Amino acid sequence: MVNENLINKLATLSESAKYDVSCSSSGVTRKSKSGDIGSSSGWGICHSYTEDGRCVSLLKVLLTNYCIYDCAYCINRKSNDIKRAAFSVKELVNLTLEFYKRNYIEGLFLSSGIIKNPDHTMERMVRVIKELRTIHRYNGYIHMKSIPGASKELVYQAGLYADRLSVNIEIPSEKNLKYLAPEKDHASVFTPMKYIQNGVTEYKEERKKSKSVSKFTPAGQSTQMIIGATNETDQDILRVSSVLYLQSSMRRVYYSGFIPVNPGDTRLPAIRQAPLVRENRLYQADWLMRFYQFSSEEILDDVNPNLDLEIDPKLSWALRHPEYFPVDINICDYHLLLRVPGIGVKSAKLILASRRFGLLDTYQLKKIGVSMKRAKFFIVCRDYRGLNVNSSSPEYIRSLLVKKTPRSVASNQMSLLFSE
Repeated sequence: MVNENLINKLATLSESAKYDVSCSSSGVTRKSKSGDIGSSSGWGICHSYTEDGRCVSLLKVLLTNYCIYDCAYCINRKSNDIKRAAFSVKELVNLTLEFYKRNYIEGLFLSSGIIKNPDHTMERMVRVIKELRTIHRYNGYIHMKSIPGASKELVYQAGLYADRLSVNIEIPSEKNLKYLAPEKDHASVFTPMKYIQNGVTEYKEERKKSKSVSKFTPAGQSTQMIIGATNETDQDILRVSSVLYLQSSMRRVYYSGFIPVNPGDTRLPAIRQAPLVRENRLYQADWLMRFYQFSSEEILDDVNPNLDLEIDPKLSWALRHPEYFPVDINICDYHLLLRVPGIGVKSAKLILASRRFGLLDTYQLKKIGVSMKRAKFFIVCRDYRGLNVNSSSPEYIRSLLVKKTPRSVASNQMSLLFSE
């Protein structure tokens, strides 16, 4: 039974955990076995979302919201007068199992404020997931937030029981991180990231020798950056993400629009709502780096250090580089197909496969899934050689594609109070 005291703790600690967005589950399959509890399958277990976009199929909770740090952007900072609570290891283990048995959840996302020191907190979190795995034989998905500054031994232990580990960068630049969170630095973040990367590499090598070796964070690692709390450009942010993706274990970088939970702190910008449009554009740019063979230097440069908030990054790149267009759908390579607005990864692969049987026309491109409303200004095909970005001008094509609506409040986010 879940008693009232535990429910009150859950209400407090789940509310405190809601600002961490790096909790999507993906990339791991663990089948149910006789005598075990639960399973994790396919490319994710996050099936249901609340109106604000948070997944509700994971038990997303903090071990405690007590914290020794006083980060300006965090609701749980030690100087805030908020309701505090802490789970014992046994309480959180039992709560996870009870919720799973009632079909409330399919997995656990575990984070925590820092109590006493990073290793003390990390040790308690590892005990939770270790007990779930080894004593209760729980096979469901577990995503655990690794505490910055935790020891190599504890990070390695966590990797043996968690499907995914995450270490949040929070602020993209060292200077601004020290300004808003004086007790933190990037070394405390990147060091455990390196431990996770090394653990994944060692596991892959050991796996070649023996199939029975214990898995190490099979779903890799992720991280999160807060967007809009400081004056980094989108170029600065994407450069950091690009470097992180060079690590084979880094699966996702999450971008969290700054939410003013501590409006009285003068170190933070005075905004009323999170910069959601900018956040969305960063996710689109991130997608281009991960799946469309773009580098961060191509998406943004010193002349254009911030993403265009009116159009997506791929269209913005195409309008800035009319010399590449129009491309002939029937002869251009895969790399260039991916750069045509309106053509996705799946559509590009289908074009390559289909044109082996004959020249493609606009009807066939639509059937494949190409958005001709956008693509027609950047391509030619068997039956189409119309107006394009080179025969006209990028400005005119942009005017045809951008909806004539007033710019939202979010489109002015980059001009916020950064006078220094």
